[in-house]
Amino acid sequence: MDTITHRQATREPSPLRRARQGRGWTLEKVVEAFDQRTPGGHSGVTPTMISGWELGRHTTSNAHRQTLCAIYGKSIDELFAHQDRHLTAAGDGPELLARYADLHDSMLAVVSEARECLVVTGSRSRSTSYLQAIEAALAANPALIFYRVLHGPPHYGVLKDHLLRLLELRDPRDRSLGVKTLHLAVEEDPYAPERFFVASERAAVVPIPSLTSHEAFDSGVLLGAGPASRLLDHGRQAYAAARRIETVADVRALEALRERE
Repeated sequence: MDTITHRQATREPSPLRRARQGRGWTLEKVVEAFDQRTPGGHSGVTPTMISGWELGRHTTSNAHRQTLCAIYGKSIDELFAHQDRHLTAAGDGPELLARYADLHDSMLAVVSEARECLVVTGSRSRSTSYLQAIEAALAANPALIFYRVLHGPPHYGVLKDHLLRLLELRDPRDRSLGVKTLHLAVEEDPYAPERFFVASERAAVVPIPSLTSHEAFDSGVLLGAGPASRLLDHGRQAYAAARRIETVADVRALEALRERE
């Protein structure tokens, strides 16, 4: 379950839900209001999404926050405090990881300790131990929901090989556990910013440019459960906007920039 439990989220109606109920609107009416403000008349917002935002189960994107503020005539602070308050929880960090060894160990810990959801982004992974840890986590926990979103083609052949092994471990079409558990995609917009992070429901690590060299991303920031839950939503949204690469043919068609480095 996300950092905000169902009991916590429903203890009292959130400001977002109160705003809707104050107008006597159904969830479907809010979707209609979204669609009216969207070029082409289809926003992609659903009643389920709105309910999740109201309950604090999922984070509303900045663009959708602006639309809801316009719909209800209220500020971001008024409507979304229930989603943001857990970002300042004790123990949520950030903690600086100045050495590569600390960065690597923390990334492995995020992977090994994930129980519900694991999101990895970026196209530059080449650490064999890190990629193998991801594969081991998926093999050991069939219910672990996994997202991998590349930003552009893989830089290294080992990452492409990793994607093929993931497809050997799981079939993205499989719904035997009631949900899809393997999500692979590539962001192909050359103007989209590349993002690097690994996040679970417990913690997240975001690599940053090296603090000692101009050549690498060998430092990072460790975040606790609150910010990590936001990065899980970020990863899900990135996957939804990207092109699926969920067959062997899809992966083989990717051209690694450094095929065997």
